[in-house]
This record gives sequence, C-alpha cells and structure tokens, in this order.
Amino acid sequence: MNLRRTGSAALLLGTLSLSLMACGSDNSGSSAAPEKSDSSSSAAMNAGADTFGPGCKLIPKDGAGSFNGMATAPVATAASANPLLKTLVAAVGAADLGDTLNSADGITVFAPTDDAFAKIPKKTLDGVLADKATLTKILTHHVVAGQLSPDELAGTHKTLEGDSITVKGSGEEFTVGKENAAVLCGNIPTANATVYVIDTVLMP
Repeated sequence: MNLRRTGSAALLLGTLSLSLMACGSDNSGSSAAPEKSDSSSSAAMNAGADTFGPGCKLIPKDGAGSFNGMATAPVATAASANPLLKTLVAAVGAADLGDTLNSADGITVFAPTDDAFAKIPKKTLDGVLADKATLTKILTHHVVAGQLSPDELAGTHKTLEGDSITVKGSGEEFTVGKENAAVLCGNIPTANATVYVIDTVLMP
C-alpha cells in the first residue's frame, strides 16, 4: 500500500510485535506461527488449493489480486489488490496500519468485504474512518496471532486489540464473533498471514 512509515507507525509496529508474542489462541498449546517456506514462488504454486467458501469465486484468476498473487505479498499489500476489500484497505490506510501489518510475522486476519462495511450507516462509517483511535481499535480486533488453518479456527482467540474473539463451526462453514460473521472465502495465504474474508465488520 506504500504507506509512509511515521513515528506513530513505528510505535504501532513495536506494540504489534510485543502483542503477537504475548497473544495466541486459548485452545492452542502454542502461539508460535507455523514455519513458512523460504520460497515465495513455491508458496504461490499451490495458493488457493485449500481455500473454501462461496466468495472465493469472486477472486481474480490471475494478477496481483489472484490467490497466487496474494500468496507472494505481505497481507496489507495483498489486500490492496483484492477487489472485495477496497473499504478495508482504505481503513487500514487511514489508521496507518499498512506497514505494521506487512511487517508482522504469522498472523490471521478476518477481512470484512466492502459489502460488510456497507451495512454500517454512512454517517457512522465516515465518523469511524475519521477517528484514528477508534478505527485502530476496530481493525486490530480483526487480527489474531498465528496463521490459523481451518482445523485450528474454531475456538476463542486473543486479538491484537487485547480482547477475545470466538469462531464457531467446522469444515467449510464458520461464523466469527458475536456478530456471527460468515466466512465467505477462507484460508487465503499471503506472505505473512492467513486471511478469512467475512461478511460483517466485527466490533470490539
């Protein structure tokens, strides 16, 4: 997303690193992120093979926004190429979280679609986008430590914001948070994160 690193962004990055070291899934024996291949091209070869959900058909077949393209880019950059996530990308930019997310090592991101943000009244959404502190709190509520595979997804997980989020379901059907946000396309790999695209914005 080519966001300029500022003093506040650097502080957020330090906070993110410490938070991710401390937080993890309540139902997991370890908060360590799975090891990733050193080869980006190798990771891209099978990108999308294990994704699931009705929204996956909306992902481009090629280019930066495709599964292969996103697999080789850090998560905020990957999201910027995804046609379903334009509002989320704008929100991440407004909160100066792009560099922070791109620099994180091993996270899971629950990514609301444009339609998810459209459920919020425009006046309310505009107010949130203009309030950096509130926006940061909401966005970090969508991030948990570790790259969770579908069989690790169900359970209660500590968020970067500091609270917890509960995922219910199994197989290829999951809901997230008290909002019961449905996973539209799950298990999307990026260079440093696993993404689950959801149909509702999660509130702390």
